[in-house]
Amino acid sequence: MIDKLIEGIKQTKCPVCVGLDTMHTYLPEEFEADEKKPLRSIGDALFDFNREIIDSINDIVPSVKVQVAYYEQYGSAGMRAFKKTIAYARKVGLVVISDVKRNDIGSTATAYSNAYLGGVEIGGERHCPYESDFITVNPYFGIDGIQPFLNDCKKYGKGIFALVKTSNPSGGEFQDLKVYRKRLYERVADKVDAWGQDLIGEYGYSAVGAVVGATYREQAQFLREKHPTTFFLVPGYGAQGATAADIAVNFDANGLGAVINSSRGILLAYKKPQYAGMNFKKAARAAVLDMKEDILSALKANGVNL
Repeated sequence: MIDKLIEGIKQTKCPVCVGLDTMHTYLPEEFEADEKKPLRSIGDALFDFNREIIDSINDIVPSVKVQVAYYEQYGSAGMRAFKKTIAYARKVGLVVISDVKRNDIGSTATAYSNAYLGGVEIGGERHCPYESDFITVNPYFGIDGIQPFLNDCKKYGKGIFALVKTSNPSGGEFQDLKVYRKRLYERVADKVDAWGQDLIGEYGYSAVGAVVGATYREQAQFLREKHPTTFFLVPGYGAQGATAADIAVNFDANGLGAVINSSRGILLAYKKPQYAGMNFKKAARAAVLDMKEDILSALKANGVNL
């Protein structure tokens, strides 16, 4: 699956992942809730909005990231929208990253992996209710919590992104702690690298990737140099303050090695002055193209062409 993601990036020349972190407050006026069935109608509206966003950008980006928390808050109606969004995005050919940050140990970790990657066999058929191409995982449990996901990655050609250096300001409270002369995030990155060595694809990158926040430029540059086979999922561009110059260090000399996520900057582009007069679909597409140009310009300034 990592090769499919990289091929999509090369084909579109766009290392962008559109984050479908959709809330009812983000929706334009035409997506009004039914007062008699508010949650159900909101769930339907979330999917309808996502579908139109996907239709507007699926030819210019390789991937989308769907954050489950935004759907869980609406209960079963939200989770139906989550499931339908994943299925639709995969149907039109996008690589789907489900941002679920799951983990546990033993049979519980296996159950999480079954839900998103591997599926369960019932009546002779495989059922994977939220089937995704990649999911995010929390590595805190160590290999006991990661092995079930690795097994399904190998069996079904899927991938994972483990949290290494997150983009939030307080992440350093734990991630920057010294552990035997290294920062904790460095130790985690070493493990992620090791876990993925037998899942390296044709482009030299592993299906076991790392979440590396765009808001920590120096740390990202260090990790890129230290772990040349680890592919990065990079949040933090735009709304969280990171610029294209900040995220350029996540890429290798060929302009590969990372995909940059943006959620609100695209979903809410129709509210921005620079896209005034556009509907939400045209604004989202324009925002993606502007983000692409911004990233490619920053790479070019570093002597890198995708």
